[in-house]
Amino acid sequence: MPNGGRILNIVVLGGGRVGSAIVRDLTAEDDFDVLVVDIDPVAVENMTHFGADGVVADLTQVENVSRAVQDADLVVGAVPGFMGYRTVKRVLKEGRPIVDISFFEEDSAGLEELAESAGVPCLVDCGVAPGLSNLLLGNREEHFDDTELYVCFAGGLPKERLWPWEYKAPFSPADVIAEYVRPARQRRAGQEVTKPALTDIEMIDIPGVGSLEAFNTDGLRSLLRNCSTPNMVEKTLRYPGHAIRMQVLREAGFFSTAPIQAASGSVIPRDVTESLLFDAWRFDEGDLDLTVLRIVVEGTKDGQQERHTYNLVDHYNPATETMSMARTTGYTCTAMVYLVARGLWTQPGLVTPEIVGRNEDAYDAVIAHLRQRDVYLDLEIETL
Repeated sequence: MPNGGRILNIVVLGGGRVGSAIVRDLTAEDDFDVLVVDIDPVAVENMTHFGADGVVADLTQVENVSRAVQDADLVVGAVPGFMGYRTVKRVLKEGRPIVDISFFEEDSAGLEELAESAGVPCLVDCGVAPGLSNLLLGNREEHFDDTELYVCFAGGLPKERLWPWEYKAPFSPADVIAEYVRPARQRRAGQEVTKPALTDIEMIDIPGVGSLEAFNTDGLRSLLRNCSTPNMVEKTLRYPGHAIRMQVLREAGFFSTAPIQAASGSVIPRDVTESLLFDAWRFDEGDLDLTVLRIVVEGTKDGQQERHTYNLVDHYNPATETMSMARTTGYTCTAMVYLVARGLWTQPGLVTPEIVGRNEDAYDAVIAHLRQRDVYLDLEIETL
């Protein structure tokens, strides 16, 4: 969808930390008019300081989504995961192209027919992991003659470890808890297997950060459908001790969605847990964070077996006062927005980042976009 010199109307649904980074990046372009829509009037007001227009609306009501995108040339979805799928679905029903970052539980394949009938691009899972991680595997599968192994380690962390959690969430605690209760799908020797989340804990040494623990979570998603690599695993990174804390909460029923009777009446344990963790895991003003991503891909090229290891360690940026997870997630998303807006990606229908990664020009454009914003991937190549 090249703009042909015309200013594009871009609507960003969601003005949280990541939505804010997206808006700030897009408003830097003179040929984009950006409208942000969020239920929080303070968040909307903050976005107007960057040059965006703002509308306060409850996006859990799909009719508000329709109203918000009616004049959009391109939509960006940055709502919490629990409402992501139905939001994307409504945008497609309105015939608008969308780039989405919401970590929704539903299988994105359910959007394929609707996206094709709408005749517009629908790019989903456009964050860090899933997102940038998918992009790298798609690109490496094109590079190698055969790929044998893909392992992804990814995590967003507070720079300072504070008791009792030694963790803070740059996005909704509900989305974090979803990672800890959803079974983790993997591929071993070409067969899909399922492991409980928070299991198979191992230690990973990250230069400049220290030792982190890695455990199973369900992040492969569309890679299981679109990639042929016979061995694929994704693990989340946290400070050591986090997984056992979360296992205790999960096994004790604190993440349960089944109502229980308490002295005050019927309650849902997970709702209470999320409410308590919302404050405990919230980044306060001045808190610093970091993002760690390590991708390992092994394959064969011209008869030679190689291991390609990508490392990203990104920190809070004081120049723009932008948190690392918001930067790395938001800028990966805006890179995909640029692909569509500049006409580098015109393919209609459902698109996941591994598909984008197979297109060398699109891949290079995304990596260059991140580098321009000081988000760097280091690549180490080993001969096996």
